[in-house]
Amino acid sequence: MSDFDLAIIGGGINGTGLARDAAGRGLRVLLVESGDLGSGTSSASSKLIHGGLRYLEKRAFRLVREALGEREVLLRMAPHVIRPMRFMLPPMPGMRAPLLLRFALYLYDKLAPRKLLPGTRTVDLTHNVLGQPLKRLFRYGFEYSDCWVDDARLVVLTAMDAKERGADIRVHTRCVRVERRDDWELVLNRHGHREVATARVLVNAAGPWIGEVAENVIREPLKRPVRLIKGSHIVVRRRFDHEAGYVFQAKDGRVVFALPFADEFTLIGTTDENFVGDLRSPAPSPAEITYLCDVVNEYFRERVTPDELVWSYSGVRALYDDGSKKAEDVTRDYELVLDRKKDLAPLLTIYGGKITTHRKLAEAAMDKLGVFFKALPPWTAGSSLPGGDFPPEGFYELVGETIGRWPFLSEPHARRLVRAYGRRVERILGTAESMEDLGPRFTGDLTGAELRYLVENEWAETAEDVLYRRGKFGLKATPDERIAINRFIVSVGAPAAP
Repeated sequence: MSDFDLAIIGGGINGTGLARDAAGRGLRVLLVESGDLGSGTSSASSKLIHGGLRYLEKRAFRLVREALGEREVLLRMAPHVIRPMRFMLPPMPGMRAPLLLRFALYLYDKLAPRKLLPGTRTVDLTHNVLGQPLKRLFRYGFEYSDCWVDDARLVVLTAMDAKERGADIRVHTRCVRVERRDDWELVLNRHGHREVATARVLVNAAGPWIGEVAENVIREPLKRPVRLIKGSHIVVRRRFDHEAGYVFQAKDGRVVFALPFADEFTLIGTTDENFVGDLRSPAPSPAEITYLCDVVNEYFRERVTPDELVWSYSGVRALYDDGSKKAEDVTRDYELVLDRKKDLAPLLTIYGGKITTHRKLAEAAMDKLGVFFKALPPWTAGSSLPGGDFPPEGFYELVGETIGRWPFLSEPHARRLVRAYGRRVERILGTAESMEDLGPRFTGDLTGAELRYLVENEWAETAEDVLYRRGKFGLKATPDERIAINRFIVSVGAPAAP
């Protein structure tokens, strides 16, 4: 008998989402991730749960409908790390006609039911806060709804829930080789320690590394072509004093987002470029940075320049290559390729996917794999992630409850903790009666109590894991603070979650 029913290579949103779904159906699940959870593409997104308004032009109605339907499902599932956001789309003279934009937004509102998110409206920008950062030529715009997400935390919470339902989650663990017989035999390596595990079914959910895993680990070429597309983002100081985002049309027909980010900054993205290079260190090119600055400078009164970047990052998506000439035209839909061979264990390879549709992708994957297992039926639609067992409209009430119980917290500190941990904030704060009870402060309001929780419960093993994926402390942390965080992590010892 095999050790596991399902083995998954890849700890991004697709891999963790499938691990959670499968574990919740009673399957024995192993997930291996060579780095940190979400350390690749899943933490390098535009931080949005959205339908993909521009995909309507590509006639990708199924993808848009599915994504729109998922917005409120995910908002209910994780109301701490996902929140509603309004977006302003100002028409630009000489580009898409305002009537066309309004019709697209009408379709956007009608393609999926909405109970929590308000619909589109036309806004007079001359007398509205949304018009303040924009040039005077923009007299009106269209305001519509989508959601913001802390992408990296969503991945971690999904993995936590999978673990709590019985999945074996192993980070910083490389699958170096597999043997395909009637079961799969996986040779694993974690910090030099070798181990062998067996599974009935193997899933290649390695994102941009699916080709590398296929060639070097599974030693069988991909059955379908893959196309690697890079999307880049830049972070600058805050350009507006409200919580809405902007959608700007670019001259090449694409759109660029400008979003409030980490309280004091503005996130601008994204680009679409074919990627060739080192997957371990994708980065925005000077041309991409200039492109993003040029697009927003067509709209903002205050110019954005490349020399003021606070941070920048790139993610590489492994999309099914449908033959499109332009990178932005390649389908964003997911493709699940099941390889069945007589007398050999099955292999499922995942192409593409979006954070927004990861739950539906997992359900679709289980539909394909269900023939091999006696699994329970779908269950995730009405579920919640760890800490998310409160209504979406109850976020600020929970912040108030947190301050009431731990009155030494400042309002921004309490808000950040609730946004990251939801109801599980009590596992960090415990019986503390003062800030001193939470241990040393490392950077911002990051305390020893919180850092210990991240190491013992969320697989954080390095300062990088904490500063850029468990939070965004890295935007301000000094080199000395990074050293202190690493020393504390070492002092805590090996994480409880292997």
